[in-house]
Amino acid sequence: MNAFPLRSLQAKLALRLASLYVAATAIAVGILIYQAYQTADTLNDRELSLRAADLARYVAVDSAGAARLELPPALAASYQVAGNTDIFAVRRSPDAVLAASPPEFGKLAAKWPAGSDDPSYFHLNDFGSDGHEYYGLTVVENSAAGPLSISVARAADADVLVHSLLREFVLDLGWLIPLLVTITLVVGVLAIQSAFKPIAEVSKMAAAITPGAMSIRLPEKNLPSEITPLVAAVNRALDRLEQGFELQRQFTANAAHQLRTPLAIITAALDSIDANGEIAKIKADVARMNRLVDQLLRVARLDAVAFDVSDRLDLNDVAADIVGNMAPWVLARKKRVAFHGDDKLVIIKGNRYAIGDAIRNLVENAITHTASGSEVTVSTYANGSISVADRGPGIPPEQRDHMFERFWREKGTNSPGAGLGLAIVAEIMKAHHGSISVDDNPGGGMVFTLHFGRDEPSEIKRPRGGGGAK
Repeated sequence: MNAFPLRSLQAKLALRLASLYVAATAIAVGILIYQAYQTADTLNDRELSLRAADLARYVAVDSAGAARLELPPALAASYQVAGNTDIFAVRRSPDAVLAASPPEFGKLAAKWPAGSDDPSYFHLNDFGSDGHEYYGLTVVENSAAGPLSISVARAADADVLVHSLLREFVLDLGWLIPLLVTITLVVGVLAIQSAFKPIAEVSKMAAAITPGAMSIRLPEKNLPSEITPLVAAVNRALDRLEQGFELQRQFTANAAHQLRTPLAIITAALDSIDANGEIAKIKADVARMNRLVDQLLRVARLDAVAFDVSDRLDLNDVAADIVGNMAPWVLARKKRVAFHGDDKLVIIKGNRYAIGDAIRNLVENAITHTASGSEVTVSTYANGSISVADRGPGIPPEQRDHMFERFWREKGTNSPGAGLGLAIVAEIMKAHHGSISVDDNPGGGMVFTLHFGRDEPSEIKRPRGGGGAK
């Protein structure tokens, strides 16, 4: 049985069920014990009444009209056993005792008023030579001699067996009832957990819904009727959110697409104009806008398309292609980029174009923040990771928690970027179920490392990559 927090609905239901069941069980056990003792007392009274009726039946009248008690030998012997367990007195009138056993009881009963059709009960304490305690009744019974007032009693210790059985019954209840209550409560808790299992599964599904998985909807079947309206309302809210996200993606993609054509025209027009200080500044601004538009399109594609990450590819080849393609761009900015590939094939599973975008963004970011003449190094490793190291100013540790957020820009800098490059890298690594680590580069700068899982070890060797654009 799994534990659950005390403030949860399951815990509250279990505690209330336990309280109710324990209270109901305690009341039921109390009533049961009370009824058991009441039944024992009733049976004892019934037996005394039957004894009185038997005594009346054995009263006979002779020819002279004299009444006498003629008990069968066995019954007479039961009244004469040692200890005077059972005693009786038969009277024709309050002071006329017809028979008594023992005689002392007859003398005592002669002082009492006559009985009636309804039994009257009495209690004798410390009676007789042995000082017994007796419980009895007096009742009027019809006989051959007419109505007789008969008093019968039994010693209190004569019911030892009955009370012993009752005590044993109570002791058995003492351990059996807690065991039964415990088992019932465990079954009840398990039943509550089973009833809440569909809700727990729905909660897990709800926790998995992210902006990248907005198509997930919560199942409305096999749920308690009280929860179904809530789940239906959440699904309708998710429909509205998905529509809103889709409109946002379409707007971003359409806006970026519409901007590409006029920016391309402006760029071509500027290239045809003789360069001067103002033109160079405008070209830089247009280049920045081109990069922003390109990044917005990449973001829109990442949000809208769940790309396939199951292809097997060599991380060395992907990195080498990106570095080779970017070399002219890097050299134009009077900087250098170098590639160091692992000796063996670094086989991973992923999307070649998405991983290339991630590497390109890291290299662009590194080149943007390094001084002229410095070098950016791209390296692959046998464990399925790739790093991009630069010699830039670095990022303070207190700002690194936010560096992968969209439109984040380092405080106190005039970076030309829009703050989307690292966010794109984070989205790509998330889609590949990989991770990113950020470390200080010995001697200054930063090292960004993308960690992919190796698909399978490979013993195929390759020429060690090196050098790059100088």
